[in-house]
Amino acid sequence: MNKSEKLIIRGEKKLFGEVKISGAKNSALPLMAASILFLNGYELSNVPDLLDTKIMIKLLISLGVKTQVSPIGIKFLSPPETHIAPEKLVNTMRASILILAPLLQSRKHAFVPLPGGCAIGSRPIDLHIDVVKKLGANVELRNGYLRATLPKTGFRGNQINFPKVSVGATECAIMAAVLAQGRTEIKNAAREPEIVDLGNCMIKAGAKISGLGDSKIIIEGVKSLNPISFSVIPDRIEAGSFAIAAAITKGEVNLNGIRYPDLETFLNKLKLTGTKVIYGNNEIKIIGTTKLNPVNISTEPHPGFPTDLQAQFMSLMCLANGNSIIKENIFENRFQHVPELRKMGAKISVDDKSASVIGLKSLKGAKVKATDLRASMSLIIAALAAQGETNVFELEHLKRGYENIEDKLSNLGAEIS
Repeated sequence: MNKSEKLIIRGEKKLFGEVKISGAKNSALPLMAASILFLNGYELSNVPDLLDTKIMIKLLISLGVKTQVSPIGIKFLSPPETHIAPEKLVNTMRASILILAPLLQSRKHAFVPLPGGCAIGSRPIDLHIDVVKKLGANVELRNGYLRATLPKTGFRGNQINFPKVSVGATECAIMAAVLAQGRTEIKNAAREPEIVDLGNCMIKAGAKISGLGDSKIIIEGVKSLNPISFSVIPDRIEAGSFAIAAAITKGEVNLNGIRYPDLETFLNKLKLTGTKVIYGNNEIKIIGTTKLNPVNISTEPHPGFPTDLQAQFMSLMCLANGNSIIKENIFENRFQHVPELRKMGAKISVDDKSASVIGLKSLKGAKVKATDLRASMSLIIAALAAQGETNVFELEHLKRGYENIEDKLSNLGAEIS
């Protein structure tokens, strides 16, 4: 999708049926970057077909990694042949920074533009740099490029104590430490399921890792990783988004192929709204209620309420029977969807990191624009329940995080074009 494209959604249609949840983008990207660490091949399945995963494939190919892409998955057949990452690709995706540690380990050099034209500190790219320096790399930042070198002996184990929890930096540390000489301790590590997935992949390939899912991870470096096949975990954010879509339309939807422990905090909050959640074998059924209770949420690192479901949950609270408070503690500028929801009649006031939502009986269709990935989904969710027709513009973000979203919603009964 480009900026000129739009989705037209005719609301007040209950969603019914079942939907297969795709592989997790936030797990697939580091798992793809980790292919650089394998000397003798690596196969990844359940990779979602998204703009970002396509960019990562192109980035790896540009580094000389031989790949085979099929409907089953991706085979990575060789390590990289160059340490120079092309600016054109790196500038299109922040997750490009994930190649830094693997590229250093493989080539002992890395020349990587700052991803997405991103300034140091705006998102914790600085923590990635701190990780590789702590494990023995020399890094220079010059004219928007990271120039890094590593001794021929590779990374050296060390203690890493993050000043703040960072998913990407924890992934960087794991990928740097698995082939490092000696022992690495990662303190204040992120605990997200996607971190655990990366660690489990490395363990399957022969890495020695303990503490996954806790705030302290210990890694004993090994000499090489064995060729393996690995499947990406289901996308908990996509699952949560569809659960909210079912709830807001008062529908009944089965979410297939999920791991509900990854969504425990979110599902507990959803149940407090009066929405029924029925657990099955790798699936849950969401049954909407005719009267939504207001529920306060506060985003936190896992296992807290995920920031990537904050915008969608706010849309749900716009139709609750009462007032709710939404607190965003992870990222700045995560309320950019609020002015667009107001165009649909929502009553929301924002004070710094907190939004107050006054529940209404209905929303009305409007012309709105998506400002980021999760905002785009929150507007679609609001539109599904709104009276009349909603036009959602600037949807270039949507295909970064949701696979076949239009088809999946249409198959559930949404009127969307």
